[in-house]
Amino acid sequence: MGAAIRITLGLQGGGAHGAFTWGVLDRLLDAEEIEIAGISATSAGALNGAALKAGLIEGGRAGARRNLDWLWQQVGALRNETLAGWMSAASPEAGILSDLVELSPGFNLADGVARMLSPYGLPMDNPLRRIVRRFHWASVCADAGPALYVCATNVRTGKIRVFEGDEICTDTILASACLPTLFRAVEWDDPRTGRREAFWDGGYTGNPALFPLFDPALPDDIVVVNINPLHRERVPVTARDIQNRINEISFNAALLRELRAIAFAKRLIAEGRVEHDAMKDVRLHMIADDALMTQLSVATKLVPTPVVLHRLKAAGRAAASAFLDAHVADLGRRGSVDLPATFG
Repeated sequence: MGAAIRITLGLQGGGAHGAFTWGVLDRLLDAEEIEIAGISATSAGALNGAALKAGLIEGGRAGARRNLDWLWQQVGALRNETLAGWMSAASPEAGILSDLVELSPGFNLADGVARMLSPYGLPMDNPLRRIVRRFHWASVCADAGPALYVCATNVRTGKIRVFEGDEICTDTILASACLPTLFRAVEWDDPRTGRREAFWDGGYTGNPALFPLFDPALPDDIVVVNINPLHRERVPVTARDIQNRINEISFNAALLRELRAIAFAKRLIAEGRVEHDAMKDVRLHMIADDALMTQLSVATKLVPTPVVLHRLKAAGRAAASAFLDAHVADLGRRGSVDLPATFG
């Protein structure tokens, strides 16, 4: 067996749609020729990244797979894969399931309350806390294993805050996943500013942030797992669809800006206008399934249903398999994303 192909991962946030990333990671762990050297992640991506790293340290690839399975079972996935397969086969297509969740009385009640009331007037805490506090923090924050970066948004400054090392904890993971219309800002004593800072979801400023992966010690190949559709053909007309598309656009904006900057840097390097070793010449790759994601909505992001979670996992595995079949030979050699077409 030859030398490992070292890559880094950029894991987007997107609520329960992060189960797609679960499937992608599950498939990448099958590819023993690939070594994951770094992870930059936001929101659901941060949960996936922390579970992946701790599992790798404690039990190798099999341990990482078990840890990711545990995470999503806590979110709402079924433990019995056979039963999940039967339920998925017997259930309507993804778009219909999404509509059913949107039309459910419980979702509409919660949506109405969230639109009318501030989270500061409600006693609800982030339900992810009971899961995140059970992470194995010694492993998540260890120097060993892939470097892990978690992104959040500083409420006061509007700037991105990237947590790493011992800064990653229950509060900073929850900060990365804090939707301000649903949850109070997560407050955390930030040693960089010497004050107690408030944080919202990292998706507003980096979904995910790629610049931490530019570290010279990390490999040049960045694989972004994209779960927020970049393109929707149908123009939204309902209030809920409009709001959903606004969220998708805002959560992709920071990523598109970074892709544009990467393309500019690569052009400068190719034209010899900067020294090759003065700027990291990263190779970008992307794993996504926009066809599936455009059938889903904010309802399936916020309400984790077992059938949707398992379909997302299966879609993630399939998308990762298709990526490996088409582009494993590109890793370490060339990027597989047409950058101008992506951000243009």
